[in-house]
Order: sequence, then C-alpha cells, then structure tokens
Amino acid sequence: MDLYERLVSGEEKLSLVGLGYVGMPIAVAFARKIKVVGFDLNSEKIGLYKSGVDPTREVGDEVIQKTTVEFTADETKLREAKFHIVAVPTPVNDDHTPDLSPVEGASRILGRNLTKGSVVVFESTVYPGVTEDICVPILEEESGLTCGVDFMIGYSPERINPGDKVHRLETITKIVSGMNEETLDTVAKVYELVVEAGVYRAESIKVAEAAKVIENSQRDINIAFMNELSIIFHKMGIDTQAVLKAAGTKWNFLKFYPGLVGGHCIGVDPYYLTYKAEELGYHSQIILSGRRINDDMGKYVAESLVKNMIRVDLPVRNAKVAILGFTFKENCPDTRNTKVIDIYRELQEYGITPVVVDPEADAEEAFRLYGIRFKTMEDVHDMDAVIVAVSHNEFTGFDREKIDGFFRKGSEKKVLVDLKGIYDRVEYEADESYLYWRL
Repeated sequence: MDLYERLVSGEEKLSLVGLGYVGMPIAVAFARKIKVVGFDLNSEKIGLYKSGVDPTREVGDEVIQKTTVEFTADETKLREAKFHIVAVPTPVNDDHTPDLSPVEGASRILGRNLTKGSVVVFESTVYPGVTEDICVPILEEESGLTCGVDFMIGYSPERINPGDKVHRLETITKIVSGMNEETLDTVAKVYELVVEAGVYRAESIKVAEAAKVIENSQRDINIAFMNELSIIFHKMGIDTQAVLKAAGTKWNFLKFYPGLVGGHCIGVDPYYLTYKAEELGYHSQIILSGRRINDDMGKYVAESLVKNMIRVDLPVRNAKVAILGFTFKENCPDTRNTKVIDIYRELQEYGITPVVVDPEADAEEAFRLYGIRFKTMEDVHDMDAVIVAVSHNEFTGFDREKIDGFFRKGSEKKVLVDLKGIYDRVEYEADESYLYWRL
C-alpha cells in the first residue's frame, strides 16, 4: 500500500505547516477527506482556531467549528504525519531582496520532526531553485535523513486568492511537481482529493516554481501599464476608466485597471524573479520598471489629493482627511504590505494627520505593523477631503447622503478621491460643490 492509499485509509496523516490565509483553507479542505494536523508557530492563532474562530475570514467560524483539523502549536505533532505541505509567507526585505527566513524556519521545524518515508511539498512562492537548493539541505541537516532516499520533495504553488469566494483551492487548476515520477504521481493524487478543477503535472520543480512567480509578475506589469496610462490621461484631462471601457469593446483587449498593488503576492513576487536574474547577471528592465510605477502610486495619489485641495483653496496643513480602507484588497482583513500606508505617510509629510477607518481590517495587525489606530465610521465627519482607498462592500453601498455627511457642513468644495471608481463620476462632477478624482 503506497502513501496515497494509507492517507485515504486513515493510516497516515497529512500536515499543514503555516495556517494563514493560504494554509488554513488547505488544511480544512483536506480534513474533509483525510486526517490532518494543522501546525502554526502562533499559539494565539491556534487558540482562536481551537475555539472555533477564523481570524482570516477565509472559511468562516462555522467551518472552523466543524472541521476535524487537529490544530496545534506543538511541532512534535508533525511526527505523526507522512505527507507535509509547507505554506508560509515569502516576503521581501526593505531593500526588496527575498526574505526567505519564514520558509527556512519552517524547513528547520519540519526537518527536526521529519520521519522516513515522508513526502514534503512546498507551496510558498519562491524563485526557481529555492526548494531544491535551500530547503532540501535544511531538511537533511535537521533530520539526518537523505532526500531521494529517506524522504521525497515536491512543489505545488498556492493559487488561492484571499477574500475571493469564487476562485478557491477547489476551483483553480493546481500545478504539481515532484523530484521524480513516483513522487509526482503521489503529490498529484493527494491534491486531486480536494482540487475539483484538476491538477497540471509540471515537468520539474523548477518549472513549477517559475510558473508561479511569473503569474503575479505578469499581472503586476499589466496593472503598472494601467497606472502609467492613468497618470498620462490625467494630464490630458481624460477619464482613464472611460478610455478602458471603450477599449474593452475589442475582443482581445486585456481588462486590467489602475490601482494600488500591495499584498504578499503581486507586490512581492516579481522581486523574487528579478533577484535571481541579478544573481545570474541579468538586470530586469520591464519587470522592475513596472514595480517602480506601482510602488510609487501611493505617493502619486497623495500628491494628487493635495494638488486638488490647493486648486479649490482648501488649506492643506492640519486639514482633516479621511482614508476609508486600509487592507491591501477589498473584503479581506489582511493589511500586510498594503500600499494605503504610502498614502498615509505621504499626507503626513504635508502636515495632515489622516483619519483611517477600516471595519474589515485586522486592527491589531495594523497597529503592530504600522502603529496606526483605526477610527470608526462615526469619526468621519467635518472632513476637508475623503479618500475611498479600498472597495469594501460596506463602502460601495454608501449613497450620496452618506458621503455628504463626511464633509464639513456648508463647505463650498468637497474633495472626494475614489481610487477604485466605485461611485458615479458623472453625478459628482455635475455637483459644483464636489471635486471628484479617481485613478
């Protein structure tokens, strides 16, 4: 009986190392089919899961309460599993070089508890070569075992889109790879237990790693193009979304839109690819150009707001400006690598202390990472300007009366920055008391 059959029969367990926005949904999905150990270093998070609370809001409290995942912060429980999936973040340092410490740390923990006959699959987004050249030596060193003899490795890049209730683990084709045909077959069959859309068998681990890192790089470049167009069209006095709507009538026009590019994927992954390219003597041109544009958009938004305030004779220093939304994307509590912080800090340079409101965000995480305390919607009144930075469902439902109430009563000009273009531009531009601006 092979490992796949032993997992299905309940003789062996699968472990998930890292229970964040990606790892936890994977653990829950597999737990519907086989026995699962869910490990995370964060004992507080584990405590929430055990009490039936989903801090990520990816699957919801009810699902967490019913799941059979054995949540634990005790690394020795990993010894009970034979198939291991590592799903930890891969951020970048301040200088945009890869920070591999989470995946290296996870490899050390798993290595200390690895047993003969195991299969280890990494899901973290990395540049080609990390799994075999960095993670395997750590696993061997910590375990005293030999890869290819005592344990096998594979790679299957995560494609979960946090906050997206349509494109989930089950509905997205899963790329799988293994160090040899036997391992690939095992990895493929295990993932086929939960991925209804099926799996794609990549020809090597490096190919699978490269496929993942270019997916987000491609999206990053396309959004950067839209952002650059937005800057150009603003100088021409043309509405960018109106242009994109017209261009979108052609069958092969790619429908991307301008916006802030943050989070732990699209705003990070391109740097992994360019880092490896630099090591090999090639300096990226297109990828890094796109990154520069997207990294500067928060500053551009803040500067545009200030210019618009000056245009309508609103004092800038000590102005009251609300920022609605702080997460890196809509309807998701994750604030890691949010580009809204760039708007906040740039406004501070002008002597403005913004009022930040985000009912969806993880407030504790935001304070820990950025030192920002959120206000409530009730605090948004008597404002000189309002920036709707994230299109949370709660914000998209605001009517004209609600938005009017955010500004100073009787103010001759209200500056409304609608980054995602969620409100009716024509309606606000027709009102002489508003200066409406969007990307």
